[in-house]
Amino acid sequence: MVRFARVDNYYIALAVPLFFALIGVELAVARLMGREHLYRFADAITDLSCGITSQVLVVFYSALLLSVYVWIYSHWRLHSFEAKWAPWVIAFVGVDFIYYWWHRFSHEVNFLWAAHVVHHQSEDYNLAVALRQAVLTAFTAMPFYLPLALIGVPPVVYGTIAAFSTLYQFWIHTQLVPKLRGPIDWIFNLPSHHRVHHAINPRYLDKNYAATLIVWDRLFGTYEEETEAPVYGITKPLASYDPLWAQLHYWFEMWHLARTAASWRDKVFVWFASPAWKPRNLPNPEPRAVSPETYAKFDPRPSLGRIVYVTLHFVVITGATFTVMMWNQRFPHWLLIGLVAAIVLTLWSFGALLQNKRWATFAETGRLTLVAGLAGAWLLRG
Repeated sequence: MVRFARVDNYYIALAVPLFFALIGVELAVARLMGREHLYRFADAITDLSCGITSQVLVVFYSALLLSVYVWIYSHWRLHSFEAKWAPWVIAFVGVDFIYYWWHRFSHEVNFLWAAHVVHHQSEDYNLAVALRQAVLTAFTAMPFYLPLALIGVPPVVYGTIAAFSTLYQFWIHTQLVPKLRGPIDWIFNLPSHHRVHHAINPRYLDKNYAATLIVWDRLFGTYEEETEAPVYGITKPLASYDPLWAQLHYWFEMWHLARTAASWRDKVFVWFASPAWKPRNLPNPEPRAVSPETYAKFDPRPSLGRIVYVTLHFVVITGATFTVMMWNQRFPHWLLIGLVAAIVLTLWSFGALLQNKRWATFAETGRLTLVAGLAGAWLLRG
């Protein structure tokens, strides 16, 4: 079980250096092409902060979630494959097919969207956005994949295929790859397809849910070709660089809708309705047309000093995150909890610094105090 619980996170952890290298390449190529606007420092840091928050918190519950898969496979599987290649093929098709439906429901059901919305909040579109992940999607996705355990896909096979599905989706988060023509455009999910998915243009909303194979969208009527310049983000902008608020804000929106709904039916239905739905006593305007030329992004400008400060400390946080992802099982519980708390508090403090919040200095002082105390406790223990 331990091996399975770690296999998917293990592949992702090993890919972290490659992720950062490719982000650097994309940034350099964008500058050479005169497209520096593809990256904004504060937005990119927030993308990475959301991903780091997700990865360091998942270490506390990934084994619990995946043990459900292991238990169903061990006690209830309907078949054991003799051919070693068969479960790999079934897992590849099954994971991709199930991802499509989980992803589609995550855009069509409010409480699932509350978890998934984190990935869509950035108003930029680049490789850093691929790493902008939500803490709670591990909980919402796992039930969808349990049928694979029932039909006999071994846990390690499922975990490996799921990890590589995630890795594939990294490269499609770019504006630098133009639309590709030919059979590949009909079979595989490509950057042009996924740009549509991240756009808030009315014609692009709730389209192109694929992970690896775009054929599911073509089969089930959710395919839309990229024909107009996309505007990225969510229809009600987050307007924040706070990675914790990014994880929680839509839950508060639903709670507010439930409180203001006039009927008990609507108060309950809020949680299961489409994100486009509103209680009958509230207005529900149609999505407005948008264009890159007129859309105003959330863009407070931090000082150069703060950018340098956050950059230097972010390098340290990245190293700490990689350590947690790779070797968390070797840490005593108190140290793991303290280290994760320090990482999350640091990212929250960075968000305040990048938004020029007046209380950011106090938050950073508290963060540094915690880190110093944690380091002192570790040294004294040694």
